[in-house]
Amino acid sequence: MTSLKHILATNIKSQRYVLGLSQAKLAEAADIATAYIAMIEVEKKFPSVNVLERIAKALKMDPTELFSKACYPVEAVKELHRSVLKGIDSVVKSHIEGFEAQVNSGNWAKQCSDSLPMNQ
Repeated sequence: MTSLKHILATNIKSQRYVLGLSQAKLAEAADIATAYIAMIEVEKKFPSVNVLERIAKALKMDPTELFSKACYPVEAVKELHRSVLKGIDSVVKSHIEGFEAQVNSGNWAKQCSDSLPMNQ
């Protein structure tokens, strides 16, 4: 059986990662000490209800989600991130190749010179 401390620690770390927050930034947003966030994440401390609510608010979560086993694991989020970046990279590369093909065919230079005003 998974402990509540472990579920809480995992969900805080995962959501911090998703939001791109350091422990210090989360602590600042929740108005608690950075060391206390660290202790929660290594399962050494368990926060009060008041602190849980502040942490949840800072993480843009409902407090009950802090104890959900259904939260996305960090590795799944990382894989999604890599996949999205790979897709973006592919689209950008395709557009660059199309532009280079236009430049190399001479069409681009002709289009540019045709659009320039003639000197009188």
